[in-house]
Amino acid sequence: MASMTSAININVDTKIKNEATAILKGLGLNMSTFINMALTQVVKRNGVPFEVVNPTPSKEMLEALAEGKKIMQEVREGKRHGYNNVNEMMRAILND
Repeated sequence: MASMTSAININVDTKIKNEATAILKGLGLNMSTFINMALTQVVKRNGVPFEVVNPTPSKEMLEALAEGKKIMQEVREGKRHGYNNVNEMMRAILND
């Protein structure tokens, strides 16, 4: 039986494509071979064959962390009231 193939047309960022192409070339691979390898692994593993994570925090996350540090400092300085648990917070809210 002859092997059947299907074409996939995808759009990718030009810079990413060029960088990936150069890396793959250094490994002796082309984009088509790599895509076939990756899709084969998706099928064999019944999922993505690598960890999908965001290793660097977003701008919003960095801003939230900075705000959290500021709030904690204000609590330590007595400028804000802090709570040790939800029940303590709820009692304070209900007694206001």
